[in-house]
Amino acid sequence: MTYRAPIRDLAFTLQAVAGIDQVAATGAFPDYDADLMGAVLEAAGQFSEGVLAPLNRIGDQKGSTCKDGNVTAAPGFADAYRQFAAGGWTGLTAQAHSGGQQLPKALELAAYETVHAANMAFGLCPMLSLASIEALEAQGTEAQKATYLSRLVSGEWTGAMVLTEPQAGSDLGALTATAVPQADGTYRLSGQKIFITWGDHDATDNIVHLVLARLPDAPAGPKGISLFLASKYLVNPDGSLGARNSFHPVSVEHKLGIHGSPTCVMAYEDAVAELVGTPNEGLAHMFIMMNAARLAVGVEGVGIAERAYQHALEYARERKQGRSVWTGAANSPIVDHPDVRRTLSVMKARIAAARAICLSTGVAADLARHAATEDERRQWKGREDLFTPIAKAWSTDVGCEVASQGVQVHGGMGFIEETGAAQYYRDARITPIYEGTNGIQAMDLVGRKLSQDGGQSARDLIADFKTTLAQLPKLYTGKPVERFANAVEAVEDATLWLLDAKSDKDRAADVLAAADAYLKLLGDVTGGWMLAKGALWARAELDAGRGDPVWLEGKIALYEVYAANVLGHVSSRLAAVGQGGALLERMSVDVLAG
Repeated sequence: MTYRAPIRDLAFTLQAVAGIDQVAATGAFPDYDADLMGAVLEAAGQFSEGVLAPLNRIGDQKGSTCKDGNVTAAPGFADAYRQFAAGGWTGLTAQAHSGGQQLPKALELAAYETVHAANMAFGLCPMLSLASIEALEAQGTEAQKATYLSRLVSGEWTGAMVLTEPQAGSDLGALTATAVPQADGTYRLSGQKIFITWGDHDATDNIVHLVLARLPDAPAGPKGISLFLASKYLVNPDGSLGARNSFHPVSVEHKLGIHGSPTCVMAYEDAVAELVGTPNEGLAHMFIMMNAARLAVGVEGVGIAERAYQHALEYARERKQGRSVWTGAANSPIVDHPDVRRTLSVMKARIAAARAICLSTGVAADLARHAATEDERRQWKGREDLFTPIAKAWSTDVGCEVASQGVQVHGGMGFIEETGAAQYYRDARITPIYEGTNGIQAMDLVGRKLSQDGGQSARDLIADFKTTLAQLPKLYTGKPVERFANAVEAVEDATLWLLDAKSDKDRAADVLAAADAYLKLLGDVTGGWMLAKGALWARAELDAGRGDPVWLEGKIALYEVYAANVLGHVSSRLAAVGQGGALLERMSVDVLAG
């Protein structure tokens, strides 16, 4: 089936739920208005539907290849990338002085949802360029910006994030790659890196690697890591490309999914490199890229979920089997069976919630930089920090769950590769692992983000939940209100419990044992809050006689589906938060193996 970009849903989420009009009101984006938002989303949708989606299956079946130290992208990908760059899609949020369009981050995220939905393997390439742009804008020298930044913004060159080594995955303090200073101010970079997404390809003339490595006199552990820039081809003073630098792909990994994305093993052999930022502060500099990538990966989860949902819905409308309990018709489409209808409804509701969380994180990021006062910027920065691990982890879990449900809707046919449903499931599975596993996101949430401002950002969020809860009786009675009330109480209890536990160093195991359940609980409730806000907005539009009544009524019903099927289970999340570290300690290796 073909992919249809959900333009109306994206625009609704940006305006009615995420609040992008607050971003426009700052005046920081003089070219942005609602008309431009609509134009950008329409153009992104058309490109994703027409150019990227048709290549998705080809990329899965053919993949990329590595031969003689060079990677060739999957058939059609290089040409698609050149069209993508020519359309200006790598410069949406970059600063105007670097050739960018200086538009809101939230709008970029919405546009890129269509890219990831249409062809996630392709979308990973520009996604890493965007992260590289943010890092160089923040930490690059003027010379580095002049040489590299504008070409990354234009899409003429692409960027790659180079962290992982065979012995150093999430524990980056264990990496051993080295960078030796030279008399001319450059460095010689040596070491092997693995899992380098789009580390080499033939879609552009040059690739800019941002690499973590150690200086010869660096202290051990994470405090001894620096960030370096190594270009595939050396750049001459006039900006032209010179000789090939001394690093190359050894191989491309054979993966469960995203076959169209070349995941490279890279070898650096005295490669010429430049220091980015301050020596031994590379980890902090890299986290500029990492945080941008984490939010982008959350959007990948939303995109792949949307694609899997559309595929499942189309199949359910076409596949005929059994009698409808509503119409009584024999040989009816399986969408008329209650369990299939329920499954599709929950899929749609969870996608809408994840989309809202990601785009709201983008709005918070925009306002953290551009709100009118320092106090407002600090508050929005707290919201951005709190939301980022949720956006990454909760949304990618949704991507996997929805893709799995998409296979289930297809029944036995879903397990057959020819139907296409299995590819979305395989592609989605990397997203909870990318850019710090979801367990690491949960540890970050409870270990740092929850208490970095004394818990104020979490308390402010809970206060916003309660404001919306007070409005819900205007729209619903009974269970839809009660379930949200119970959910808000559960997340408040869990938050206060964790803040108390964190004040006692002897309860560190209790805090970490609660991390995953707390992130999922907070994600569940935040998603419900956002769908409730959307439902209230839809009701106001209906009362004013505006919009499509069927579509708007669907927004009201979607919250009720979510409240029954997601918020109705918050008690189990709360129980898991309080399980304690002692219980897990009892589950020793001997017990697990017994």
